Amino acid sequence: MTTRIGIVSDVHSAIKPLKAAFDIFKAEKVDMIICAGDIAGYGEDNLIQTIELLKQNECLLVSGNHDETTSPELTDMYDAELLEFLAALPVAQSLEFENRSLYLVHASPPENQHGGIKLLDKEGVLLQEQKQYWEKELKDFNYDVLIVGHTHQVFSEWIGDTLVINPGSSLFNHSCMILTLPDMKVETYALENLEILPSWNWGIFFQDRQAAIKKG
Repeated sequence: MTTRIGIVSDVHSAIKPLKAAFDIFKAEKVDMIICAGDIAGYGEDNLIQTIELLKQNECLLVSGNHDETTSPELTDMYDAELLEFLAALPVAQSLEFENRSLYLVHASPPENQHGGIKLLDKEGVLLQEQKQYWEKELKDFNYDVLIVGHTHQVFSEWIGDTLVINPGSSLFNHSCMILTLPDMKVETYALENLEILPSWNWGIFFQDRQAAIKKG
């Protein structure tokens, strides 16, 4: 048997790219869908619709830093029912399919929602020193697959004996992934006919944009 898992992350209340990902998952006949956190955030106004879409597609969810219900961005805008839904999200989930063990967390294990696993530079090139750093950090991590988000980087990389997967942000990287088990095959898909940005960082891109404006 095989199990195919659709993976999204950092949807940030943007419903169009999320729908595009779900259309791909439907066409590819995945068995389940995982979202690695940050359902909310970045001032988008479709959080209610985003949550409904995730529920309709029976997504397995974990909480991201933007989903923390102490945030004024959330408490000032949404009712108690929505806040209760977000507050009830687990910080991490442990799964097993096809004799493969999976761990899902927003940033990094065991339950970090900030910082995250950064393996790429801003051009999307793998940084060997970063990979070596995470090989040390994960040396006692006993799962076959680690699924994360948060850093807005798109990669599937073997770190030691663990396949570490970040599907990128459906909003900012324009990407989603499908993991096939037990053969550990990862496929990356572009959303909305947009080019996949392998590494997206608000601070860096803002600085570059401001420098370009100054140059005229």
